Parts: sequence; structure tokens; C-alpha cells
Amino acid sequence: MPVVRKNILTDATARDDYIEGVLALKQERTNFTTDQLGVPGNPAPVFTYDLFVIWHCWTMMTPIPPGGDPLKRNAAHRGPIFLPWHRVMLSLLESNLQRVLNKPGFALPYWDWAADGDLGSPTNATIFTDDYLGGQSDPVTGTPVSTGKFAFNAADPNTFAIRIESDPNGMPVQTDPVRGLERLFATDWPTLPTSGEVKTTLDYSPPATSTNPADRYDTPNFNSASQGFRNLLEGWIPRDPRGPHMHNQVHVWISGDMAPGTSPNDPVFFLHHCNVDRIWESWMNRFGRLYVPDMTAPAATFKGERIDDPIVSPLGTSATPRSVLDISSVYTYDVLP
Repeated sequence: MPVVRKNILTDATARDDYIEGVLALKQERTNFTTDQLGVPGNPAPVFTYDLFVIWHCWTMMTPIPPGGDPLKRNAAHRGPIFLPWHRVMLSLLESNLQRVLNKPGFALPYWDWAADGDLGSPTNATIFTDDYLGGQSDPVTGTPVSTGKFAFNAADPNTFAIRIESDPNGMPVQTDPVRGLERLFATDWPTLPTSGEVKTTLDYSPPATSTNPADRYDTPNFNSASQGFRNLLEGWIPRDPRGPHMHNQVHVWISGDMAPGTSPNDPVFFLHHCNVDRIWESWMNRFGRLYVPDMTAPAATFKGERIDDPIVSPLGTSATPRSVLDISSVYTYDVLP
């Protein structure tokens, strides 16, 4: 039976389980050491939660096509793979949380950031109160998050500490010394997306001249300039002076550790992406389980993004975009936008 993912603000059990599970994964050692995963410095143990941080960062630095510029298109962003790749990541986190909690019925909750976006610039949003994820860094002193379950205490070895961060070139490195979580609400961008913008994204129509139904999902050259639902939801278009949109806008509004490639350092990352996945699921329910490019696309340009190309993970078996288009046997959502 599929588990049901619910709004973290309406399900206290899901909230408490998520916090407990993240803290447990943060303290659980794996068989990996940092050098085995390409993180420079003296070899150090890698903890399960930090595997997701390293994986996401390295994926952002893996260009498609190989040898290209990862800022133009990488193995998880700025192209059609964005939604399937993060769906795989969320599912792997969910299964690890089920394991460490010993609750096979646990479902990853989502944060409906558009509901907060409708309020303007909600720096006091419920999700960032002490009962949930804690607040932000001190905007004057830069002191890390000091409230809630993810507060940092240098004297406590069980504290929620940031062990891996991005260097100026985007590469994962060890923090020295470990530090606390950083958030700076509304510093780099003043607002969150709204429910109206979610509706506009879901209602996207391809050009009248289009003959391929999948053009509604994405279009050549399958990058950050492409027209399509994927790029609207990822947030690279529409390109106007207003700046970032949708998914990107949430990262920029929170800022701090949500800004670089090591953004899974902030537990809000997974709640955010669960909501992105929920919007995608709503779109597929309306328009079909569409994906492009298919396997006729040239490997030299699109290998890693085609429908049957593997999404490789250090945390589990490979999946493909095709294999995750219909996940109704694994999980559903309580409400779709």
C-alpha cells in the first residue's frame, strides 16, 4: 500500500517523525569516508544524511554533455532530468527515514511554500518556528540558527552540524571546524512564489504549432532557456527583471545553506522539493506521464537526461526517468494543487 505524503503544517506526527529521522541520519555513520567520495582533506567518516549533501553537490558539478559547462546544464538541474532526479533523491531519503525510524508507513511531508508566499514575505512562517525547523541566522552577527531542533551547539557532539559545504568553485569540501546551519530570509530575494504562480505554471500550454504532446513538458534544446512546464517549475523562465521563479525562488529567498550546491544541508530542502514533486504529480495527472527527450536523442548531447538513462546514486540502485513517472504504488499526496 502506498504511503501518503501530507502537509507538514497539518500533520504533527509527520513533522515529529521527520525531525527525529533527520537527526538520526545525521548521526548514523556509513561505510564511506570523505576521500572515497572525492571530498578533499583528511579522510573523515561520512554520515548518512551527509551522503545526500555530497551527492547533490557532485551532481550539480557533473555537466551534460560531458566536458560542458555545469552552469548551463548538469546531471540534475537546468534540463528535463530535474524533476525525475529529485524524485529519486526524495524516495531514497524517505526509505532511509522509514528504516531509521522503524516506521515503514512513514511518508515524507511537504512544505506548501505558495501558501506562505500568498502572505508576502513571511519571515515568521510557521515552518520556521521552534516546533518545526527553527528560525534564521542572526542577520547582524551571522550567528547560525539557534532555535528549534536543528540549532547548533559546538559543545554538543550530537548537535545538528554542517560538515560539508561548497567551496567558491562549487565543489564539496569539509567544513573546518564544523558549524551551524545558516539561513538569511528575504535577503537575496524578498518574496516566495504564490499560489497564483503555481496555477500559471500548471496551466502552461505549448505553442500552437507544436505537434508533440511532450512539448508541454520540455522543448529543445532542453536547457535553462527552454519553453515548457519543467523550466517554469524549476524557475529559469519567464526571463524578466523580476528575477528567480518557483523552485529557484524558494532557494534564493531562504538563502544561506539553501543557496549553494550543498543545499540539502538544510532540512527544509527536502520539504521544499517534496512540494515541487507534488506540483509535478498534479501536472501529470492533468496532462499525462510525459517526458522528453526519448532514446532517439543523440547520446553525445543528452546522455544522462534521456528517458531510459540511469539516475545513479551512492544510496541505492539506479532508476530511470521512465521508471519514476508513475509512483502511485509507492506514495501519493493528500492534496494536489
